[in-house]
Amino acid sequence: MSTTRTPARRRRWWLEVGWKYLFAAVVVFYAVFPLLYVVSAALNPRGTLSGSTALFSAFDLSNFAALGQTSYWTWVGNTLLIGGISAVGAVIMGAAAAYAFSRFRFTGRRISLTSLLIVQMFPQALAFVAIFLMLLAIGEVVPALGINSKLTLICVYLGGALGANTFLMYGFFNTIPMEIDESAKIDGATHAQIFWRLIMPLVMPILAVVALLAFISAFGDYILAKIVLTSEDNWTLAVGMYQWVSNQLASRWGLFAAGAVIAAIPVLALFLSLQRYIVGGLTQGSVKG
Repeated sequence: MSTTRTPARRRRWWLEVGWKYLFAAVVVFYAVFPLLYVVSAALNPRGTLSGSTALFSAFDLSNFAALGQTSYWTWVGNTLLIGGISAVGAVIMGAAAAYAFSRFRFTGRRISLTSLLIVQMFPQALAFVAIFLMLLAIGEVVPALGINSKLTLICVYLGGALGANTFLMYGFFNTIPMEIDESAKIDGATHAQIFWRLIMPLVMPILAVVALLAFISAFGDYILAKIVLTSEDNWTLAVGMYQWVSNQLASRWGLFAAGAVIAAIPVLALFLSLQRYIVGGLTQGSVKG
């Protein structure tokens, strides 16, 4: 009796559960293999991707040591500065706009929300030429906000992401009960005190999400950074590292792979540090006592 039930149980287990393990293994392999390939290329002293077909066939740190002979660490500093300020600015500006749309009723509120939504529908590529021409004109009046300025690139990032961040936060702000604001007003709290001391701690999960997305977007952007930043000392990682592989006859893939491995560390560290806020927001909900 037991022997006849065993195949049926195995078949049932495979149909209900087993195929999920197989699917998960395929997904993990699909995600991990490119990472292993890049690490293998970074450790290969030959400096070519063709020599990395056999994973970890060589182990050498010469590519990492060679990064010190380039402007790589200058690009790292520029990228962290631009990404960090862009993330903080995106959080503050998006939260302030979302709080205003969520808590106040003013003339033009609905039109403003609709306008933000319509603007976000157009691809960002349509604005590249307009941004370049606008920066040329502004740079003649205010050089600090012209071409080849890191401050300019930060302002472009903040303006481009404001609409999406506002909509992302707006829905989360609406889930915070209005009774919290009303009780604070009865106690004599101002709008600024309510925003900074009451609302901001309650919406920390969405702030973490916006900060992470803004940092990753600025960290990996190439086109806008290439348009705005023209000198090598101001380049970001995406712009600088592309120069190593843009020439097919003199590509430095080993150096590129080594730089990519190190460049992944700040993003990974930021994600791990904000993970508890993201998970907390998904599991605890938005209404807190």
